[in-house]
Formats: sequence, structure tokens, C-alpha cells
Amino acid sequence: MRRRSRYLNSKQNLNIWAPFTDLMSNAFMILSLFLLLALLRLSVVNAKLEDKVKALQAAQPIIIDAQSGNFNFESNSAVLTVQLQNYLSNEVVPKIKEIVEEKDLDFVSIIGHTDGEEIAAPRSNLDQDLSEVANNRKPITSLTPGSNADLGLMRALAVVQFLQQTGSFQDVKFRAYSAAQLYLPSGELAPSNASGDDGRRRRIEIRFIPPGVEE
Repeated sequence: MRRRSRYLNSKQNLNIWAPFTDLMSNAFMILSLFLLLALLRLSVVNAKLEDKVKALQAAQPIIIDAQSGNFNFESNSAVLTVQLQNYLSNEVVPKIKEIVEEKDLDFVSIIGHTDGEEIAAPRSNLDQDLSEVANNRKPITSLTPGSNADLGLMRALAVVQFLQQTGSFQDVKFRAYSAAQLYLPSGELAPSNASGDDGRRRRIEIRFIPPGVEE
């Protein structure tokens, strides 16, 4: 009887371990499945993040300067010459369209840079008429610059209005800024001399601004 009892106890112990082993195997398979799903999800998220990072990477600015032969505003004027209009239409507009299609942008900034020649004007009227011109209620020729800061802003605004009037950028936000005579093409501060830089500072910069990081 004792041997039989020991045999039964041993058999019962074996019967207990078998279901436990099956349970652990099933649990391991379930955990493995969840881990696999998590890895797949992480892979998809990383791929989307990489695409987002690429879209947010700043595009190279477009520089229109005297060295290229396309920056040729008349002195103290913000009127676009025919040559500059053609260059904007044929070269700049296609480049901007290509960039805005590839990049996630907040806006496109147009920055006017001037040389250091002092502007001899009786009085600036930008405080009174700039908003009227920006809203296309007055022409750019109605503005009188009183400083290089005024002139740089007028020229940037003239380029913005031309690009908007092409009809190619319905959903693109443009902003006009002036850097006056402050910066050299290298980005360094320009010397305080009135002239002597052979017009190196005169240019229009078109920069593409990605959106800010969402919190």
C-alpha cells in the first residue's frame, strides 16, 4: 500500500507540473507576441519621425545678389526691374515651389540687405504708408525711405508682393524683413564705413523657416 501511495503521489506531482509548463509556454508566447508588436510599432514611429526630421531640416537659402547679376534695384528704389522680375519668375519661383513641396514650413522670409551708403531723403513715410502698401492699397513707389533699414524692408516687400502675385503660392506665408547694411554675405557684422564694400552687402535672401517644436 505504501508503494502504491508513493506512486500515486509521484504521478500527481507529474500531472501538476505538466499544466504549469504549458501555462508558462503560453505566457511566454503571449509576451513574445506583445514584444513583437511593440517593436513593429516602434519601427513605424521611428520611420515617421525620420520623415518628420527630414521635412523640418532647413532648406538652403536662395541668395539674389550683385555677383549673380540679378540684384539690380536702382539707387534708393524698391521697384523691380524687368531683369529681376524675369529672374524671379524663371529661376526663383520654381525653386521655392520645389522646396515648399518637400519641406514642412511655417513661412518663407524675404530679407532685404543694403550697402552702407547713407540715404539722403527729406523724411521717411513708412510709418504712415507701409501698411497701405503691404495691403496693396498703395504702390511701392509711394514709399520714401529715410534709412537703409527702410530701403531693405521696401525691397523685401516688393519681392514678397511679386511672388504672391504669380499665383503659385496660395498656401505659402511670406514675411518681409530688413537687415539694412548690418551683415556681410558671410553673416558677420559689416564695418561701419559708409561705402567701400563694392555693393557686396546688397542682396535679397530668401530663407525657409520650419515650424516650431510643439510642446
